[in-house]
Amino acid sequence: MSRSPGRKQEEHKISRELFVLTYGALVAQLCKDYEKDEDVNACLDRMGYSIGIRLIDDFLARSAVKKCRSYSETADMIAQVAFKMYLGITPSVSCNSPAGNEFSLILDKNPLVDFVEELPAERASLCYCNILCGVIRGALEMVHLAAEVSFLQDRLKGDAVTEIGITFLRKPEDRKHRRN
Repeated sequence: MSRSPGRKQEEHKISRELFVLTYGALVAQLCKDYEKDEDVNACLDRMGYSIGIRLIDDFLARSAVKKCRSYSETADMIAQVAFKMYLGITPSVSCNSPAGNEFSLILDKNPLVDFVEELPAERASLCYCNILCGVIRGALEMVHLAAEVSFLQDRLKGDAVTEIGITFLRKPEDRKHRRN
């Protein structure tokens, strides 16, 4: 079927509640499929990575952001634009290293856990929202920024805050290209 010229393409959005419940069902099924929490965490990370490498195109097209000049700008862009755009929240950003390559995203509210009260005792090492780490890592890799991304703290595990750590793996000067 063809689209009428001049007609704006419709955006399809699902309700946040449906997304959160579907995500919960996905994690529950993975917990049934895998005995070890580490296997569930790895699967969620892989899924997130696959989403991230595809999502970056949508992010760049819809946000019309300029190229970031530093890791600090990149971390701010993730928090202030990407999280706001896709999850409706704006985490705070803090730099954790003198080298300026380690950052934390502090989530006051995590929409993926809206309907989760606590993790079962037998799933103490489950990283319920590990898909977020994979999404961030995959998206960063597609813009040529290798990074390690992991949960440092999680309210579902009794921590005071939910904190995602991002460590960029190259020094800022490694990103510059020299012309001969």
